[in-house]
Amino acid sequence: MRPKLRFLDDDLIEAIVAEARQVLCELGVEIHNHSVLDLLGDLGADIDRVHRRARFTQGLIDKALETAPRGFKLYDVLGNETHDFSGDHVYFTPGSAAINILDNETGLIRKPTTADYVRYARLAGSLENIASQSTAFIPADVPETISDSYRLFLSLLYCEKPVVTGAFTIEAFAVMRDLQLAVRGSPGALEARPLTVFSCCPTSPIKWSDVTSQNLVDCARHGIPVEFISMPLSGFMAPVSLVGTLIQHTAETLSGVVICQAARPGAPMLYGGSPAVFDVRYETTPMGAVETMMVDCAYSEIGKHLGMPTQAYISLSDAKQLDAQAGLESSMGATLAALSGINNVSGPGMLDFESCQSLEKLVVDNEICGMTYRLIGGIEPREDFPAIPLFQELLRDKHLLIAKHTRKYWKKEIRYPGPVIDRANRARWQEEGGLSLRERAAGAVKRRLEAWTPSRLPEETKRELVRLISREAARHGMDRLPEREV
Repeated sequence: MRPKLRFLDDDLIEAIVAEARQVLCELGVEIHNHSVLDLLGDLGADIDRVHRRARFTQGLIDKALETAPRGFKLYDVLGNETHDFSGDHVYFTPGSAAINILDNETGLIRKPTTADYVRYARLAGSLENIASQSTAFIPADVPETISDSYRLFLSLLYCEKPVVTGAFTIEAFAVMRDLQLAVRGSPGALEARPLTVFSCCPTSPIKWSDVTSQNLVDCARHGIPVEFISMPLSGFMAPVSLVGTLIQHTAETLSGVVICQAARPGAPMLYGGSPAVFDVRYETTPMGAVETMMVDCAYSEIGKHLGMPTQAYISLSDAKQLDAQAGLESSMGATLAALSGINNVSGPGMLDFESCQSLEKLVVDNEICGMTYRLIGGIEPREDFPAIPLFQELLRDKHLLIAKHTRKYWKKEIRYPGPVIDRANRARWQEEGGLSLRERAAGAVKRRLEAWTPSRLPEETKRELVRLISREAARHGMDRLPEREV
């Protein structure tokens, strides 16, 4: 039996959804994009152009929920299926768009470079429990105006896994689409085998900017999956109660569902977010707070109740180093997410309120993710009935180390972590160097990078990726790309 977790009963879910729908119909959503307002107006929404608000109808919301797909699949650069976002399938991806990296050699947080990103992409490809990569952090050695497309370029060039990404400008979308087309070959092939998921973020309270709403429409029309990242802050930019925060999150996310499905019925989506409680003592938004994790799991229940696959920013930490806090917050988040059946779990590797990535933490989180997969595998009989013959063998031989039953099931029943996790006795641990977690993680990063093999993308495709991004870089004043060798 697979263990499962719930925070909301069906009656509470329906009450939250009803209130959110009422908010959208009576108060509406603020949208700073005239074409999106026109689109919604043509479908029956009441448009207030002076205040840039759209008030939905219940019928408009119903129609969007009817056409919203119950799942979709994701594929790697070679066209192999990697994800089935449906049911309670759980997949992990590193957190996205950090502005800093934790330098393991100095122990300091600093701005990342292209070389850092290449190391990250190569490492991400080796992590067996993390199914996708993300555009995890922003290299500081290229202009901000091309950082979105540049990160996607590096990801596609150095790692075969699909990419969770996003665009912070309207113009960047076209370049990022062309990079994907270079890999797939045609719009039809890209739509048939999606390569990326784009994060589209409403602004609290209940607002869509010009850029994000246009990105949402562009993705829908090109068949590129999106994940909605609503970010209400309990007690600051949202009600302090968790139910109140869930009502706001539901309204903001439903508004995205309506826009997306209005642009193209059936467009693939993840019902997601990155909410947080607000810690008034420090004026921070702790992603490692238990209440933040509770909201994440609860809105995933709402998304599944509405018939959509889900996403959450969870399994990350607010710590500034790879320390005990980083472990406890990340592991608790990953465990709750897995038990809740969140389909796309974003967060591994992240520190410092979603602002920092750590390669060493990423390999530790890879082990945490592996533990959660064993957890949701549950407990089931392994030829344990009748039990008498097995215990007769145990009493006779005084152990079961080489028993047929042991040899048949030990790899299925017991998960053995990699060398990042210390399970040696003290004497052996000391004999092998007495390494700390940080030292073991650094060693794991080094070994994985040394074992890296180039992506199997055709060389012609790689050259086309370089050509596309070089052209875009030149348009923004760069005469050459940064050095990419590690």
